[in-house]
Amino acid sequence: MTAGGYFGRALVVDVDGDSATGTPLELDDRVLRSYLGGVGLGTWLLHRLAPPGVDPLAPEAPLAFVFSPLVGTPLTTSAKFAVLAKSPLTGMITDALASSQFAISGKLTGHDAIVVRGRADALSVLMIDAFGVRLEAAPELAGMAAAEAESAVRERFGRGWRTAAVGPAAERGVRYATISHDGRHAGRGGLGAVLGAKNIKAVMVKAGTRVDVADQRAVLAAAKDLRERSFGPATAKYRELGTLANLLAFNAVSTLPTRNFTAATFAEAPRLAAEELHEMRGVARNSCASCSIGCEHIYSRKGGGSQRMEYENVFALGPLCGVSDPDDVFAASARCDELGIDTISAGGTIAWAMECVERGLIDAPWLRFGDGPALLRALDLIGSRSEGLGALLAMGSRAAAAVVGQGSIDFAPQVKGLELPGYEPRSLQSMALGLAVNARGADHNRSGAYEADLSGDLDRLAGGSAHVAAAIGTEDRAAVMDSMILCKFLRGVFTEPFDEWAALLRPVTGWDVTADELRTVARRIVLAKRVFNLREGATTDDDTLPRRMLDTPLELGSGRTATLTEERLRSMVEGYYTGRGLDVDGRPDPADLADLRL
Repeated sequence: MTAGGYFGRALVVDVDGDSATGTPLELDDRVLRSYLGGVGLGTWLLHRLAPPGVDPLAPEAPLAFVFSPLVGTPLTTSAKFAVLAKSPLTGMITDALASSQFAISGKLTGHDAIVVRGRADALSVLMIDAFGVRLEAAPELAGMAAAEAESAVRERFGRGWRTAAVGPAAERGVRYATISHDGRHAGRGGLGAVLGAKNIKAVMVKAGTRVDVADQRAVLAAAKDLRERSFGPATAKYRELGTLANLLAFNAVSTLPTRNFTAATFAEAPRLAAEELHEMRGVARNSCASCSIGCEHIYSRKGGGSQRMEYENVFALGPLCGVSDPDDVFAASARCDELGIDTISAGGTIAWAMECVERGLIDAPWLRFGDGPALLRALDLIGSRSEGLGALLAMGSRAAAAVVGQGSIDFAPQVKGLELPGYEPRSLQSMALGLAVNARGADHNRSGAYEADLSGDLDRLAGGSAHVAAAIGTEDRAAVMDSMILCKFLRGVFTEPFDEWAALLRPVTGWDVTADELRTVARRIVLAKRVFNLREGATTDDDTLPRRMLDTPLELGSGRTATLTEERLRSMVEGYYTGRGLDVDGRPDPADLADLRL
């Protein structure tokens, strides 16, 4: 008997030419309990279904949409899904989480995951409901933004369908293209490019069944309690100003990456700050599906219209590129949404190119730090993959640096090929380790170690053993939240997270799950992602940071500097290996491998 909250099967969809077939893959309770759902279950599925060494853009490369036992319950923030694939940007495992009604409808097709393989002959939409799958040619969607494509297929096929679509950048093979739905994005690592390579413009799902939980009354009580707690002080910042509230705070403590990580403060940060924008341009607040927090803040744009803004897209398209005009940053963010590209990778790659121009390594004198129109021009070149600079930057900063050479890889802002988020590693040294060792690459959502750096409980400028423990702890907690799936903005609500997460899972699944079991699950998921990367050729050399972070001290003002040496980072990485039970080459022992149940 399958546990509550699950169907006990994934749907493997094979697209071939002008048709598609779906085959169920049974998922027994042993697998589900070992990996939960979301990112965990998706990692297991990639081990099972991705051929070793597969080209991420090849037809046989799988793309997995994965749900969780909490999807469809009344638990706040549970309407989320994970998308996983081998990344065309990094060559390693990548996952992205998103919230929308797509999660609920996708699960209620009767599956815990939907995995897509193959390639269509013509640009098509893939339709999945409780009765089966079908492929419909849709050449008229070519070149449309994801939001336009969603509207078009809703008009053509009816409003009962929920859609995840790609923009023109994915069709053209930009390696950090996104998958979008309801105005939200599964953004990092190029998942949109994987779907675009299959000649699929959109995946459409329609709910057609229901899923039972083990104890409905207990689930309702837990949902009521969690909802009430979600209105507390732990989430107040997100409700009042959104993630953009981080901008001035990070600027004040010299951890706001500026001009391609050459500085960590931005003199004109107040122009882009949530406090200023909220007063001058704030027009609305919104929530994800099944969410009581309401972190989404909508701002008016010059010339009409509005734009949802978060810290990461403002950092990447603003300070990182030296751009301070909010109109330019808003326009750039909107352009990324229209094209369907990740704002962090776009901003990081363009900032790298701006520095290359300064150094005389790229001949594009118009592409200068601080120039908003130049930023928009570069985004258009990337989205169209125009010959020359557009095609170069569409590769991402690591691959582009390999083409340009001349030492440009030393200041390419990436780890494992994924561009760095808005956290300066030299002044946040727990985060430095988290960024270096994370399986996805430079990532702030799978390793939130900056929380420890900013807590005041350790010296954020001098990494050591305490920073190793912090990085491991935040990585473990993220692994469980991303697999259950719950929004990270709830993390401060839980005082004893593993105990409280187990208490949420018990009435849903009927399992007698404990906090210790969830700690074991967390370690298993983290290790399974690392083992996938090892299978694909990763080595200890990948667990590092750009040379700039390791040989250039960061000026903090008042004569102070922050230094992260290669020796210090390597010592922390070795400590991380020890803490994870890995050998000196970052590999697990046979007993741990057997426990992965792959």
